[in-house]
Amino acid sequence: MEADVIICQEEFNCSTKKLWQAITKVEEMRQWFFDNIPAFKAELGFETSFMVDAGERKFMHVWKIVDVKEEELIKYQWTYDGFDGVGYVTFELNEMAGRTRLILTNEGLETFRPKVPEFTRENCENGWRYFIKERLKSYIA
Repeated sequence: MEADVIICQEEFNCSTKKLWQAITKVEEMRQWFFDNIPAFKAELGFETSFMVDAGERKFMHVWKIVDVKEEELIKYQWTYDGFDGVGYVTFELNEMAGRTRLILTNEGLETFRPKVPEFTRENCENGWRYFIKERLKSYIA
């Protein structure tokens, strides 16, 4: 359903190459995304998993890379151990006159069961705004 798609866009004052490294190099991802990502490679089929403590609940995040176009796009399949459902998160980069636009698309939120507060649309939108518009923006600056 189109209504279940979450889109978060931001422009960064940097090259596509620099932004690509920030979203695909594990050492950089730990600085602005999740500090406990054990490993990450921008390679088709690469998988990683790690625990995230959300306060009342802990979630084992399981990521699998399902699409990669160097310095253009990376798409994860995103699941949580113990929960039914499959989501997809796409980071798409577009260079424009020395700046780079990032378009993040989150699909499949409606598939996760059981429903918990962390899986609401509002919570996910707030989370992506925080990670992209605050943490990543600050990291790149």
